Amino acid sequence: MSSYDHIIVGCGSAGSVIAHHLVKAGKKVCVLEAGPADRNLFIHVPVGFVKTLHNPKLTYQYHTEGTEWTGKRDVFIPQGKTLGGSSSVNGMVFVRGQAQDYDHWAQMGNRGWGYRDVLPYLKRIENRQAPHDGAYRSTSGAIPVTDPDWRHPLCNAFIAGAVENGIPLNPDYNGAEQWGTGYYQRAIQRQIRRSAYRSYLHPLRKAPNLTLLTDTMVEKVLFEGKRATGVRYRGADGTRHDITAGEVILCSGGLNTPKLLQLSGVGPADLLRGHGIEVIHDLPGVGENLSDHYSPRIVARARNTRSINNQVKGLRLLGEVTRWAAGAPSVLGLSAAVCYAFGKSRPELESPDFTLIFTPASYKGGHLGVLDDYAGMTCGAWQMRPESTGYVRIRSNRIEDAPIIQPNYLSTDNDRKTLLHALRTARKVLGSEALSQYYDAEILPGKDVQSDDELLDFARQYGNSTYHMAGACRMGPRDAQNTVVDDQLRVHGLTGLRIADSSVLPAMTSANTYVSALLVGEKAADFLLGRQEAIAA
Repeated sequence: MSSYDHIIVGCGSAGSVIAHHLVKAGKKVCVLEAGPADRNLFIHVPVGFVKTLHNPKLTYQYHTEGTEWTGKRDVFIPQGKTLGGSSSVNGMVFVRGQAQDYDHWAQMGNRGWGYRDVLPYLKRIENRQAPHDGAYRSTSGAIPVTDPDWRHPLCNAFIAGAVENGIPLNPDYNGAEQWGTGYYQRAIQRQIRRSAYRSYLHPLRKAPNLTLLTDTMVEKVLFEGKRATGVRYRGADGTRHDITAGEVILCSGGLNTPKLLQLSGVGPADLLRGHGIEVIHDLPGVGENLSDHYSPRIVARARNTRSINNQVKGLRLLGEVTRWAAGAPSVLGLSAAVCYAFGKSRPELESPDFTLIFTPASYKGGHLGVLDDYAGMTCGAWQMRPESTGYVRIRSNRIEDAPIIQPNYLSTDNDRKTLLHALRTARKVLGSEALSQYYDAEILPGKDVQSDDELLDFARQYGNSTYHMAGACRMGPRDAQNTVVDDQLRVHGLTGLRIADSSVLPAMTSANTYVSALLVGEKAADFLLGRQEAIAA
């Protein structure tokens, strides 16, 4: 039986970060990834996410349970399953969130997670490749953070329209303040996606103290009493193996980590017994507190300009491919969203509470990645810090079966009110003077949809996940409701087991969850190596 200092389950965003630091420190590390190596070309071409998100070899093809507020629809929520995890298939936008997000975590009893505590780690992550304020940003990290070199009149007009509607131009939303509008920053360098795996672990892949296994499904965590001792996995050839370690770190993501814990006998006792699973540790919070950003998207027809829809057809597509291959600006090198507006639903708010995302392309039914046949533009909207929460629960005692996923989208009145304001603001921006020369007509939901009830019905029928699954193994004091790990990411009531991925987030950040996952990875590495203080960037 093989033995290691550390076993890392999942080579995604946090897992890649942790493995990098442990391997560099000389630790003997085994990293197990359920998916294949990241050799698929569409992973590395930024716009290739439209292919990889629907590829079951590279993503878990999960769906939520339907509710009243999704029109009884199940909602598609793919999760990465390859080296780099979701950082190899996500939209590549780089958003930290607000200082208040992290201060809120600290106020919930998580020592060392306030904004002043995490800022050195946020700086340690990034290589900011644009003018910046060194008090907030850094060039020393592994993830290249770039501004788009591709510009479009529709994008410039959207930004001007947001300013026209009271949202200020912000040169750096990852700096002193998030409020504002502009172009998104991205984890793209020289027209290539830079995943967490490629940025952190790939350079160390041949290190003698690293064992990296792909196409390897971890079936359960092994325990002796209340101590995690290793894992059992099924290899690519179908054979099962047990390996041991001084410490096991679960980095399987916002949905698969709670699922694996439950299958391993850690979670709500009644749920586990109902599936014939021996209860190792009754921990009711495992799988609870799940949250996600829910986003309907307004689609409009454009005039007097081409959009991405035109650029990916016929000879124009060949031209875009040629430019991309030469490292020149191209639609193939774009992130999923190009522009943003972080706005406030009420003027008295100190910080923004909704997001608008804009792309100069029209999508069928508002579904990301499914281009329509006409030149157009799409503006999505979501409530930044959703109050609605749900759960992740195993469906059976088989690792192959998808879990039951229920984020309970829009189940609170405040979430619905904030989303309504965001949708109305999106309409104002699209209908602004700045966009008037390009705006032809609203296709979805259409001009006849005007009342609050009609807009909410549109959100029910057309809203989608933003794939920001968080909180189902939340961090917090042991005596707090439904917490799973302490502020050093150790599972309550067990030893030798930590969790490091978006599932530990105590509350959703006002951002995509990618940077938060990287942050958790950086903090976890310091905990594991006994470094309690960040190395200032």
